[in-house]
Amino acid sequence: MAIEATSSRLGLQRLVRLRLRLTIWYVATFGLIIVLLGAGLFAVITYQLSQQLDDSLRDATLELVRAARIRELEQASVRGRVIDAVDELNIPDRILYLLDTLGNPVKPTKVDPWIIQAAREAANTAQVTVQRQIPGDKILRLHAMRFKLASGQHLVAVAVADQEELENKYADLIAAFVGIALLALVLVAAGGFLLVRKSTAPIERSIEFMRRFMADAAHELRTPITILRTRAEIALQQPRDSANYVSALRGVEAEARRLGSIVDSLLVLARADTGERQIEKERIFLDDIAIDAAGAARVVARQKNVEITVDDFEEAPIEGDASLVRQLVMIVLDNAVKFT
Repeated sequence: MAIEATSSRLGLQRLVRLRLRLTIWYVATFGLIIVLLGAGLFAVITYQLSQQLDDSLRDATLELVRAARIRELEQASVRGRVIDAVDELNIPDRILYLLDTLGNPVKPTKVDPWIIQAAREAANTAQVTVQRQIPGDKILRLHAMRFKLASGQHLVAVAVADQEELENKYADLIAAFVGIALLALVLVAAGGFLLVRKSTAPIERSIEFMRRFMADAAHELRTPITILRTRAEIALQQPRDSANYVSALRGVEAEARRLGSIVDSLLVLARADTGERQIEKERIFLDDIAIDAAGAARVVARQKNVEITVDDFEEAPIEGDASLVRQLVMIVLDNAVKFT
């Protein structure tokens, strides 16, 4: 019993380890898919956010151009009312500049050199988008566009934004994705463990069936093998005439036949455990089976100084499987001899 319990525990531990390994593999595979999918989505979304920032800068410069042209209609002087367009426009998180095509600031009057350089490039190419890192690990993004006033004067409208707003969106995006990914992995791990458990259930049943079959085989074959060995030992203990040897060999042959019958019955029991058992019922006599089984058990009983006697009793016809009923009687007699 201790050996069977230890074997059962070891088998259970192996199944648990197998389930854990399969679950880990399942979660790792799904996690890799999530990482790859997340990386692709992040690349696409960051590109779209960057494009949105560029579009917003482009819209800001267009608004500045439109406001400057309106102010020109009110005042012909370039350095008069046109520069008011910069002051009057209030676009959140955007800094606006007006420069001439030579890079001279119109409004405001103090402009960083890299903005002047971008304005000159825009004067030559119509428009330009530039990104620059400034002290303090800040990254600025600029869009400059050349335009023409009704008076024929060419100016450059510039809009600048801090890319920190993109970084904030990236951080929110990453945090949301990580949270959703972790939740998905937990759900996948739970679902994967249940699926693995369900998938390994047939293996567990097969292992338990094999364990029971081996235990049944050991129990059923012990008695007939002992009888065979005892008959052979008795026959060889001293010289005998041919008639005694023939009788001993016939007893051995009969037990060998019964041993084969037991093996067949074990296969029947194995099929019964798998739901394939077909009991062959027929009319049999319990008294004949009991007398036959008692004769076989006497050989083992003599070795333990136990005597088996069978009283006369009336015929006892029953409906059943003869081989299984004989096995049942042999088990009863074997236990009786063993514990007497």
